[in-house]
Amino acid sequence: MDASEIELFERSVRQATERHSGDALDGALAELGWPDALADDPPTAVSVLFPLQGAANVTSSALDEVVATALGVPPTSREAVVLPALGTRTAPGDARGHRLSVRGLGTARLQRGVRAVVVATRDSNGSFTIVTVSTTDLTLRPVEGIDPDLGLVEATADTVGFEPGPDGAGNAWSAAVVLAQLALSHEILGAARSMLALAREHALDRIQFGQPIARFQAVRHRLAETLVAIEGADALVLATNDSPSPELATVAKSLAGRAALTAARHCQQVLAGIGFTAEHPFHRYYRRILLLDQLFGSAHGLTRDFGEELLQSRQLPALLPL
Repeated sequence: MDASEIELFERSVRQATERHSGDALDGALAELGWPDALADDPPTAVSVLFPLQGAANVTSSALDEVVATALGVPPTSREAVVLPALGTRTAPGDARGHRLSVRGLGTARLQRGVRAVVVATRDSNGSFTIVTVSTTDLTLRPVEGIDPDLGLVEATADTVGFEPGPDGAGNAWSAAVVLAQLALSHEILGAARSMLALAREHALDRIQFGQPIARFQAVRHRLAETLVAIEGADALVLATNDSPSPELATVAKSLAGRAALTAARHCQQVLAGIGFTAEHPFHRYYRRILLLDQLFGSAHGLTRDFGEELLQSRQLPALLPL
């Protein structure tokens, strides 16, 4: 797509995310041709949808389609993808002989789907294989707690029979992790920008000592630090969008999570008491980023793992072109 086509596409997707959520948003995206755009140009499709999805605080099954596309599995409404467990980026399946165990997550699509795609490690040589099982073979438990509206479910199984497929899915799984981390980074930063907008609006409207609190230096500093954190992370996410790699995706996801947590902390201080109320939308974004940060590796965990990898390899990754 050229620049004008991307602008028109983004406008249509924005309207869809502002009006729909869940199954309705899935239907709207299908009508707009977003799945086709994902198949043709994954980085562009991801960079269009996920920031808007995060900014509007809505849900969809787009992450399933992102992972399925990277795995080379044609996504359908009757199939879902089992994602890694919270806080990890490892394959959710473990295939031993002709038996499969699963420890992972799924979106709402997994609850209504007929089949589930599972990437599993093989016991013989540590290679990966892609397995499709019936969703009835999985034990599904809704993930309640911090953000039940996201609709995640825990997917587990201990002894599912399957026919082993060909090995060699390691590159596909690595590509799926990269694209999923990129998508989640965009969504996290979209939510962070909405938190900043809410805090800025409040700072302009809230009168204290006869003037808007936006005139107070302490408030300005918090908002400025939030903007710097978001823009810095966004620059790396966009660079990863142009030149995706496991290293860049790991750092981008980590920085996006850290930026969003910085935004949450500073914006809560600016919003003060109203930010704690159920009526104000701030808490919905805060809840959402706490859970999104855990998908495909948390900011803390990814930073630790990346540091360990660098120490073991004793090699620095290639620098981004400036």
